[in-house]
Amino acid sequence: MGKSTLFNRLVGHQLAVVDDFPGVTRDRLYAEVGIGGRAAILVDTGGLVGAESDELITQVSEQAAAALQEADALVVLVDGLEGVTPADHQVADVVRRTGKPMVLAVNKLENTADPVHDFWELALGRPLRVSARTGYGLQSLAEAISEALPEQVEPVERPEDEIAIALVGRPNVGKSAMLNTMLGEERVIVSEEPGTTRDAVDIAVDFDGIPLRLIDTAGLRRSSRTAEGTEYYSSLRTLRALHRARVGVVVLDAAEGITRQDERIAGEIEKAGRGIVIAANKWDIVQDMMAPPEDATEGHRRRAERTHRGDFERILRYHLPFLEYAPLVFTSAITGEGLRELLDTAVDVAEQFGRRIGTSDVNKVVQGAMLRHQAPLRGSRALKVYYATQVGTRPPTFVLKVNDPDLCHFSYERYLCNQLRKAFGLEGTPVRVKLEQR
Repeated sequence: MGKSTLFNRLVGHQLAVVDDFPGVTRDRLYAEVGIGGRAAILVDTGGLVGAESDELITQVSEQAAAALQEADALVVLVDGLEGVTPADHQVADVVRRTGKPMVLAVNKLENTADPVHDFWELALGRPLRVSARTGYGLQSLAEAISEALPEQVEPVERPEDEIAIALVGRPNVGKSAMLNTMLGEERVIVSEEPGTTRDAVDIAVDFDGIPLRLIDTAGLRRSSRTAEGTEYYSSLRTLRALHRARVGVVVLDAAEGITRQDERIAGEIEKAGRGIVIAANKWDIVQDMMAPPEDATEGHRRRAERTHRGDFERILRYHLPFLEYAPLVFTSAITGEGLRELLDTAVDVAEQFGRRIGTSDVNKVVQGAMLRHQAPLRGSRALKVYYATQVGTRPPTFVLKVNDPDLCHFSYERYLCNQLRKAFGLEGTPVRVKLEQR
């Protein structure tokens, strides 16, 4: 029918897989787009699928149904060359029941003489003649979509120095309970059942005179690529919340240990380029499990606690070596242990995340690092750095003007990143280094 082709057209590049037979789209794809001067998220769904007997399945798939539930406006695409089909009537019945604004697009009509009046019988509004393949009619379609979208809500003015902190993790690791304990009140629903939080919840708080925005997010069971139905949209909102935060807190269940999903979630934060703090939550359970005998001295208890924390951190760093720069805080949502330290650490990381460093200082550190450990030769050639400067923040980004970027092995680039982080105390924040030929 051409949904994915139209999706690619509106996005502006090839994002969805396109083929000449129906049913190619199995998972949802999404992209942020500009529609008629409006910012929106466009979702490509799998739609209806015909059975081998050519009898149509009587309901929309779970994923497409979730898309209908989550959307603010719907674009119904029909095949102009086939004319009105029973499947079109079935889709029309489903979308009308949502009560949401919609736009009817009649595809594959490159020839402006092809009629569209038959599609009025679907009772979905005025049929718009489009061609996803050639781009014909897309301007009118974009304007119609923009008109169908709800009125934009004026963004709430927030303090310029406000720090947004997103709590991200698997379901039931205690994110909402941590937030409630931080706030000292039941501002967020807490439940033992995983998946209670489906939307990202923002709460503005004052922390010792520092404006914070704490964002409680839905638990991520799996990657957004493999999530199903409403879980997919929950994961999408979680990732969007992460992108508007300065710091992402990876919340782990310390009693369960580090899982593959914890590794994936941490990787999402690192990939997003946010500041990172790791919270080993439910540490009170670990303390109870590993408690020394009742007659142990206080000194013995303190030594045992240090040993347990050290062992946990070694295991953590083994599983998350790419986050060796992220500070670790041990917390308990039940007792409140470590939660103030967690906020203090997140504020410090946010400061480093937006830090700007003078060019002379950057050059001094880079040149000193190269003197201490020279770059390996490529054949008879060696890397030379003529000039280094910081070009951006959030995260701190540096440009090195060199003789040939290909002479720098990725391990040496990582070495320079680590030297910059160590010299300037850039704890908890990614450091980006770009090599440019002079």
